[in-house]
Amino acid sequence: MPEILLVLSAGVGAGVLNAIGGGGKFVALPALVAAGLPPVTANASSTIALVPGAVVSASVSRRDLVPVGEASTKTLTVISAAGSAVGAGLMLALPAASFEAAVPWLLAFATLLVAFGRRLSRALNTALGRPVGMSARAVLIGQFFLAVYGGYFGGAVGIMMMAVWSVGLGLDAAVSNPMRVTQLAAIYASATVLLLLTSDALGSPLILLAMLAGAAIGGFGGAHLARRLPAWLLRGLLVASAGTTTVLYFLRG
Repeated sequence: MPEILLVLSAGVGAGVLNAIGGGGKFVALPALVAAGLPPVTANASSTIALVPGAVVSASVSRRDLVPVGEASTKTLTVISAAGSAVGAGLMLALPAASFEAAVPWLLAFATLLVAFGRRLSRALNTALGRPVGMSARAVLIGQFFLAVYGGYFGGAVGIMMMAVWSVGLGLDAAVSNPMRVTQLAAIYASATVLLLLTSDALGSPLILLAMLAGAAIGGFGGAHLARRLPAWLLRGLLVASAGTTTVLYFLRG
């Protein structure tokens, strides 16, 4: 029973984090390992368990979606799902730990881009004398590789998405948050289809259900909270979440 309560609480926290700023997997994965799941099973289970929270958050935020450059939302979502399926297949074939050494450094770089990406984009515009904007094709190619990472390991992939959009398109973190949540839902849902069929995540159904329930509750509450926060405060929370997640990944490493 104590491990069920731990996993449920971690699910709520992960759902809230993913809805507001990202990094929910950092909360979910250690809790599942602490509950007795092997690391590879815990990685697969955390991806599966965070689907409801991501889908609920995306549903709450659907009216606030802002396009990512010239790429259509539908095409972007399809690309996210396709890349995630590839990444999930790689996770089953390769050790998930192979990314862990690089993740903190990727997050540190992404956090800086989330915090200063718009300023960097404006500086590049001034230096070049023309707008620096990713084409629709560049956005989709970048999203595919991010989604592969999301399906393979997934730690803070939402933060990395915002970093790319911030620099490449000058998108404000608060404005792009609903789209981040939507793409996160597509990435998790796509990977889940394969993981349910091929991993042993269903071997501990009570633990998985506890994480599922917690993530759904946290995702719903977090998405409603994000919609009500002023843009400057949400932007600050996004940067703070990214920075905290980066520090925690370094400490875990």
